[in-house]
Amino acid sequence: MTNEILKSLYERKSVRVFTGEKIAGEDKDSILQAALQAPSAGCQLLYTILDITDESKRERLAVLCDNQPFMAKADMMLVFCADCRKWLSFYREAGLEPRTPGAGDLLLAVEDALIAAQNAVTAAESLGIGSCYIGDVMENAEEMRALLQLPSYVYPACLLVFGYPTKQQKERKKPERFRISDIVCENSYQDKSGAQIREMFSGRTDGKSYNEWMEAFWKRKYESEFSREMNRSMEIYLQDFLEPHPARN
Repeated sequence: MTNEILKSLYERKSVRVFTGEKIAGEDKDSILQAALQAPSAGCQLLYTILDITDESKRERLAVLCDNQPFMAKADMMLVFCADCRKWLSFYREAGLEPRTPGAGDLLLAVEDALIAAQNAVTAAESLGIGSCYIGDVMENAEEMRALLQLPSYVYPACLLVFGYPTKQQKERKKPERFRISDIVCENSYQDKSGAQIREMFSGRTDGKSYNEWMEAFWKRKYESEFSREMNRSMEIYLQDFLEPHPARN
């Protein structure tokens, strides 16, 4: 593959073990600048990036995010917050009276935040710096809000950790993706038949039957405690956008 951007996208994988080498300040700036170059709804940049440098906060986040100690060992940690709050301030500064943000505003801001995050990931990869998405930042809403001092209408869409990968992390096999035909539907959504589903997972069940593998995956992911906690926390964040009540500070 001669196109370097495509090559980078194909080779990039999550990194969870780091060498400890420091990321140069200019490289950190390049990653952040790349994030800001991402497409954004109306060029509003509906996100705020929290650069977590405080060691105690980093360690606490590693605990709150489903107990993942490797997070605190990363050289750089960024939280991408979907921010439906800052433009309210911009409008009020002009003497305007903006409406309360709704669920649509939240989803638009989440899109902005995640697109910016992926730009940061791609930029880091081009510099030889590994990264890992931490979706668990949406868990433990009460503690997360207190730790990061998140006001109303600000939602932690994702957390990213960055660092130089070890040799083992560079060389380990990237999990195989599904085929285009498994994921892409032409013009409209199409449910798959039982036969199509089983064919889709053929060779992907580690020697187990489809039913055995899927039950284990179902228990480990969809029915897990962390999945239930993410849903509970999301309901708390959504209250800002769905219930007509005075905003939190």
